[in-house]
Amino acid sequence: MSPRLRSALSAVLIALSCLLVPFGALAAWAAYGLADTGRYVTTMAPLAADPDVREAVAETVGEGILRAVDQHLDVRPMRGSVRPFVHDAVRSFTHTEAYRLAWDTGNRVTHDAVLRALREEDERDVTVDFAPVTAQVKRQLTLDHMPLAQRIPVEHTAVAVLPAGELVALRKGYHVLEVAGFWLPVAAVAFAVTGIGLAVRRRRAVAATALGTALGGALLVLALAVGRSLTLADLPADVPHPAVGAVYDALTGNLRTVAWLLLGLGLTVALTVWLTRYLRLPRPARRRRGSPAPASAPAQAPTRARA
Repeated sequence: MSPRLRSALSAVLIALSCLLVPFGALAAWAAYGLADTGRYVTTMAPLAADPDVREAVAETVGEGILRAVDQHLDVRPMRGSVRPFVHDAVRSFTHTEAYRLAWDTGNRVTHDAVLRALREEDERDVTVDFAPVTAQVKRQLTLDHMPLAQRIPVEHTAVAVLPAGELVALRKGYHVLEVAGFWLPVAAVAFAVTGIGLAVRRRRAVAATALGTALGGALLVLALAVGRSLTLADLPADVPHPAVGAVYDALTGNLRTVAWLLLGLGLTVALTVWLTRYLRLPRPARRRRGSPAPASAPAQAPTRARA
């Protein structure tokens, strides 16, 4: 293979590798991070202590309690005076261990239901039964010796999470991510190794691969920032933006770390290659062929000491 063809093929493979780096990281994060229930629950667990999320939960649950009370008792004339007390009670509950347990259990139950719907061929709406959450909360409140905790009813109520009309598109996307999450990173590494191996000037090929990887990491960081802005901009006015922003940051935290690692690692490797180019050790001069060997100095005859 001619050097020119090797250089062209090497450049194409390295460019493909650098192009696949951000997409491979994104697909692997979605396939092995978001699609794993244990990792998802672990990622969402710290949000139970986030002030914005607690405030959003207190607002949502408090309004739900007031609507439930309105169905049984006519408290609408006193709704303005009752509402602060209800919200204060729910807000106080968000600081308890029972709330954190309910948060983790609710996330686990919801994630299991959505994941099961994506993996199976069921075309019904995705619903979640929060009876296990209520049971966990009741058990924790009983251990905390809360009065009347034993009388809390554990009712099986199906809450809609995902409509059936969105399942087809989500299921196809999920299967694509399962394949891409494994093969895109593998292809990126294979293209990079092959491109560097074919390069005529491998030092330059390594530097180009490192800079391309750093550029892919920078683009991924930029894409996450733009995605956050677009997500918050598309929210309805009644949805708390700070809470959604906290959830977005928690879910994309690992991907953001990977993006910064790609950026830092790529720049480090490129800088190392550039520095070692000017810090080469001097090589000993080679003797030309056919040149006579340097004559050895004649040995001096021993001199006799004078008597």
